[in-house]
Amino acid sequence: MTEQPQFGEKTEIRTDGAPAPAWMFSQGVRKGPILQVSGQGPQDPVTAEYLHPGDVGAQTRRTLENVKAIVEAGGGTIEDVVMFRVYLTKRSDFPLMNEVYAQFIEENIKPGGVKPCRTTIFVELPQEPMLVEIDAQAVLG
Repeated sequence: MTEQPQFGEKTEIRTDGAPAPAWMFSQGVRKGPILQVSGQGPQDPVTAEYLHPGDVGAQTRRTLENVKAIVEAGGGTIEDVVMFRVYLTKRSDFPLMNEVYAQFIEENIKPGGVKPCRTTIFVELPQEPMLVEIDAQAVLG
């Protein structure tokens, strides 16, 4: 009989570097080496105001910085992220989002490092000013 790995307790991850969750969810949750970051939007971490109306590039950058803050609060780096999920409201925003995403990855992954997986989905988002939402999963350790 093979012994199952023990992942320990589920831990909530919180940081002032990202907007506080507005509803009944955590910014992030860590269980053992797995860190899941809830979907983040282009909000100011201090005021929770939605930033950069109509500018998907600037919204993508702010959203990725919010995700990064939570990953770091959970003990990881963007190098530990194995998967990003990007939710966009318009297909026409894909090229600019992709350009900003690529710059962010280039800045946060060592040269020659393994890039995370990514899925992009086109949806309606919960708040009118949001053009993009991004979540992430990291494996730490």
